[in-house]
Amino acid sequence: MDKVIDGKKIAKNIREELKSQINDQKEEGRVPGLAVVLVGDNPASETYVGMKEKAAVEIGIHSELHDVDSDISQEELLNLVDQLNNDNKIDGILVQLPLPDHIDELSVIEAIDPGKDVDGFHPINTGRLFSGQKDLLRFDPCTPLGIIELIERKGIDIEGKNAVIVGRSNIVGKPVAHLLLERNATITVCHSRTKDLKGKTLDADILVAAVGRPNFITGEMVKEGACVIDVGINRVDGKLVGDVEYDTAYERAGAITPVPGGVGPMTIAMLMKNTVKAREYHGV
Repeated sequence: MDKVIDGKKIAKNIREELKSQINDQKEEGRVPGLAVVLVGDNPASETYVGMKEKAAVEIGIHSELHDVDSDISQEELLNLVDQLNNDNKIDGILVQLPLPDHIDELSVIEAIDPGKDVDGFHPINTGRLFSGQKDLLRFDPCTPLGIIELIERKGIDIEGKNAVIVGRSNIVGKPVAHLLLERNATITVCHSRTKDLKGKTLDADILVAAVGRPNFITGEMVKEGACVIDVGINRVDGKLVGDVEYDTAYERAGAITPVPGGVGPMTIAMLMKNTVKAREYHGV
């Protein structure tokens, strides 16, 4: 079996699956609608938003970009979110983070209709994830959701495995821990205060690195045959590298994501999947 978990290929397969669903939704009367709000001119945010728009157009999602000046007031931004909440052709709303310092991010996130929160950051959605509520509408954060898809589509069984997450952020570490727990993995979450980190990672059948430090996880920290998911995107000497020292980890891993081309493409694919899911919820 090829060790490399090809996020580009898997994301492409997911987009093809979504195209079929969107065609069905179009025949029912309406394609899904996604609105992205971009505040200011952060180059990284502009690049990411452009990739989202391209993916949406490619698979047939109605995409709107609301590009507003960085000096927009919080009240004006909240009014825009409210307009999108009440726009029947919009199923998903994403406010690109980070926001300017004068705007309270949490207030903006909380203003998004939880049924349109395709980024999965609204407290209602995170609460339903953390409490394990599967019977109610729930949007999970895109990167953690993409990680699960990568593992499962590689044919790796999660149930009963020891899963170690290095990093405890609200965006990746905590939600992916809960998604793995839902699938009956045994979870360890490590962080900057963890003692004997190497001892913990060497026990991992599934190792998720999300610390934002280049080459932090070395091969000697990887259990033989483990599935290694590298969430990191770091620029070193003009090159993109992950949180995992790829060459040494590859020698020991049973499966491993590259950087770039691993988790990154899946984040956008999961945003598209959440938007299609939201369209199903809202109906025509």
